[in-house]
Amino acid sequence: MNKNTLANIFSRLISIILVIISLALLCNLKNRQICSDYTIFYSPVPATPNNELMVLRQGSADAANAVNAGPGRLYAKSACLMDVSSNRILYDKDCFSPLPMASTTKIMTCILAIENGDPEAAVSVSKYAQGMPDVQLNICEGEQYKLGDLLYSLMLESHNDTAVAIAEHIGGSVEGFANMMNEKAASLGCNDTKFVTPNGLDADGHHTTARDLCLIASYAIQNETFQNIIKTPSHAFKELSGKRSFTVNNKDLFLTSYDGAIGIKTGFTGRAGYCFVGAAVRNNMTLVSSVLASGWPPNKSYKWADTKSLMNYGFSNYSIQPLIDGPITLNPIPVKDADGKCCSFTKELPVKYEQHIFYPLSGADNVTLKINLPEYVTPPVNTGDVIGSVSLMLNDTVINETNITSEVSVAKYDYHDIIKFVFDLFLI
Repeated sequence: MNKNTLANIFSRLISIILVIISLALLCNLKNRQICSDYTIFYSPVPATPNNELMVLRQGSADAANAVNAGPGRLYAKSACLMDVSSNRILYDKDCFSPLPMASTTKIMTCILAIENGDPEAAVSVSKYAQGMPDVQLNICEGEQYKLGDLLYSLMLESHNDTAVAIAEHIGGSVEGFANMMNEKAASLGCNDTKFVTPNGLDADGHHTTARDLCLIASYAIQNETFQNIIKTPSHAFKELSGKRSFTVNNKDLFLTSYDGAIGIKTGFTGRAGYCFVGAAVRNNMTLVSSVLASGWPPNKSYKWADTKSLMNYGFSNYSIQPLIDGPITLNPIPVKDADGKCCSFTKELPVKYEQHIFYPLSGADNVTLKINLPEYVTPPVNTGDVIGSVSLMLNDTVINETNITSEVSVAKYDYHDIIKFVFDLFLI
């Protein structure tokens, strides 16, 4: 190998080394520039702190006084007022205490029969059903009736023999139907309810709470067939052989004495006293109420007075309003490593939060957002990754919790990315 060849090889090596050094210097400069840009970009922008509270609505003292005053004196030993759309309890009087509930039991009997039976099906009357005490339709053993007709007998005039015939038809036996009732109650969130009978006659262990009754009623009135039955003034029908005919009339005085009333069901036994579960709708808000042990004879009207007081209180102090209705602007989250250094060409991760939630609110209610977001995120971050959450709070209760997910992917850069950038710069 001659001297000229060696000189050429040496010259090329020197050139390659100089290029590598130049690239390294350029990459380092680019890295410093990115970090410098990152610091300048974020210095004036505070990061969103964890557990920040954002007030969306502040209640007033005057409204709080009105809400706290309640509906006034109630005769009932236990009472509850609930919004149907949210199951929010708007007022309660000892509403978690288990008590007998008399014929308000038949709300569950009716809705289970609607959901599990055919209204055209023939229901055969047993000797046991015939033997139920008053109030009776006076059906006889061996007779047959359409299930749909018996539901009017059940709800409009509260016939105890009808309730047992329905229970035996749907559940195979009273005990089997009671099991169905209890399973349904549990699925609705009724924590202190036990059904023993389908008609509500006094029985050991047969009880519920005013709160649980409202949950059951709130569920039932969302069924169109159930609503049609309880709002019907009267219903005529025949035993399937055609030998006997009947007309049952609605005994619910609340239905015709309160503006917007829907129903629902009265009850009375010696243990339970007078009971009533009612429902009414005004201004797109539907309320249900329950009163248990609202007097004993001769104070038959106490349950109506209590129910109207509860409903007036609810409609006067509450209305369906937006808890949140639209997007909320939140600070973007910085992208960096644990040492606070830049580690991606993406400097910030945008944060979006949007909800449309309507709820029964009073002028006393406070609505806040509890923002749970990190001070920074470290790549890699993939689209759809959970990066935090936002809790929507009514007073001190979380109403809705939403995960905040990344809408973009963020890659962590390394020197390969920087070298590629420099090469692209030279190639351009």
